[in-house]
Amino acid sequence: MTVKISHTPEIKTFFEEVAGLGHAEGNPRFKQIILRVLQDTARLIEDLEVSEDEFWQAVSYLNRLGGRNEAGLLAAGLGIEHFLDLLQDAKDQQAGLCGGTPRTIEGPLYVAGAPLSEGEARMDDGTDPGVVMFLQGQVFDAEGKPLAGATVDLWHANTQGTYSYFDATQSEFNLRRRIVTDAEGRYRARSIVPSGYGCDPQGPTQECLDLLGRHGQRPAHVHFFISAPGHRHLTTQINFEGDKYLWDDFAYATRDGLIGELRFVEGAAPARDRGVQGDRFAELEFDFTLQAAVAPEAEERSHRPRALQD
Repeated sequence: MTVKISHTPEIKTFFEEVAGLGHAEGNPRFKQIILRVLQDTARLIEDLEVSEDEFWQAVSYLNRLGGRNEAGLLAAGLGIEHFLDLLQDAKDQQAGLCGGTPRTIEGPLYVAGAPLSEGEARMDDGTDPGVVMFLQGQVFDAEGKPLAGATVDLWHANTQGTYSYFDATQSEFNLRRRIVTDAEGRYRARSIVPSGYGCDPQGPTQECLDLLGRHGQRPAHVHFFISAPGHRHLTTQINFEGDKYLWDDFAYATRDGLIGELRFVEGAAPARDRGVQGDRFAELEFDFTLQAAVAPEAEERSHRPRALQD
């Protein structure tokens, strides 16, 4: 029979001491969170009869996870980042906030400070032989009026499934741009069709997924931050219709309303008309609708740590 002591007064007092509740110094909110983590960890160890070997293997895993900077990747892979979206959806519903383009996960690969353009931009540096993609659309407010001056911050992977900054072989801010919408709320970008990607097969995230019997693949997608004065910041991404992993994304980012149709155009003449070498390119049109901001802080994106904070 398993001995359980986590609910005893002695252990309760011990964890309160560990969490600093007896000290005036420190952060009260942090103390509250740490106390709960300690209590729940102790109960998990007892309830599942976690052995000392299993516990220290978990500690070693966390060390390796941090050493590879994959904690954000694992948070997505275990569905925690998607849960945060679902929780916010539920809060919005309770508060009567509805409408607009759905949110979905940011992921761990955003880099602040991408070049800013008016109306349109070219995102690729011309070195990747991928299929040229023309991406465009409009940003609307909740009443369906075009939003001039909105900022469309977008980023995506190359044809190898890697992202600039994190992939040192790519040029600075390759496939990353910020576009300010024109008078009709339009944005236009020339880029290349991105590839999906998978977790590093030798990395700790895939190690965890292997033990869960799961793959670590993502469909091809384009990330977006959409913002405009007086409107709620939107974090979202577009996945492509027909992708093998569209509804089998290890990061659970695919949502209804966020699937774009990538249309391939064949022929030398139409390619030439668009300034494309060769005889094939792709088009994708996607519009966004923003909610009104109920408070000034709603206009800002979350303050999670990111590369090259701005």
